[in-house]
Amino acid sequence: MLADWLRRLTRMLLLALLGFVAVSVLLVLLFRVVPVFGSMVMVERKVQSWIAGEPIAIEQQWRPWEALSDHAKLAVIAAEDQRFPAHRGFDLVELRRAWEASRNGGRLRGASTLSQQTAKNLFLWTGRSWVRKGLEAWFTLLIEALWPKERILEVYLNIAEWDSGVFGLEAAARHYFGVSAARLTPHQASLLAAILPNPRGRDAARPSAEVAQRATWIRQQMRNLGGAAYLERLY
Repeated sequence: MLADWLRRLTRMLLLALLGFVAVSVLLVLLFRVVPVFGSMVMVERKVQSWIAGEPIAIEQQWRPWEALSDHAKLAVIAAEDQRFPAHRGFDLVELRRAWEASRNGGRLRGASTLSQQTAKNLFLWTGRSWVRKGLEAWFTLLIEALWPKERILEVYLNIAEWDSGVFGLEAAARHYFGVSAARLTPHQASLLAAILPNPRGRDAARPSAEVAQRATWIRQQMRNLGGAAYLERLY
């Protein structure tokens, strides 16, 4: 009797796992070609606002790769993931550095790549847990296997959070600077990239000294990478 129950449970768990794998692969394949007009983080922010009794309007407009400023593409890579064209979803160099720093008594810092952040923002939720990190790794592997690098960055720039209710580069550019995503200057792009670690606590239009200093560093990194020509590595 117990053996039969265990077999049924094992079969159900196996079917559930296979179903999850199939659905996740289909979703990743779908979002390779269709515009992304929402994300799980947007849903999470909406739910949080309802619970708090302070509803927010979500601002997000999809823009294709050609309508996104090359300055913004490069600024985000310079700020968040300079080995983005070369790695396969996980930056082992940064992971090792973060681990060594924590072992030496330093603060455990993040080492998430743009691929990981895209996977988290699109399919998962914020917060820290081993379950979420495991799912993030799975979806990161999928998008790296099934999407070109250009698509990963395109989706990231269209769903990244830049303020309360402000998602995607088009909404962020208009929110902070009153311009389209295609018309962002290197200075404006660096300021947007500078607030990404804490977008709801920083302001790109009225940057603090810390944000301004980070934006200056980002512009220097953009030059060090070789300017917009660096983006050719994504192809």
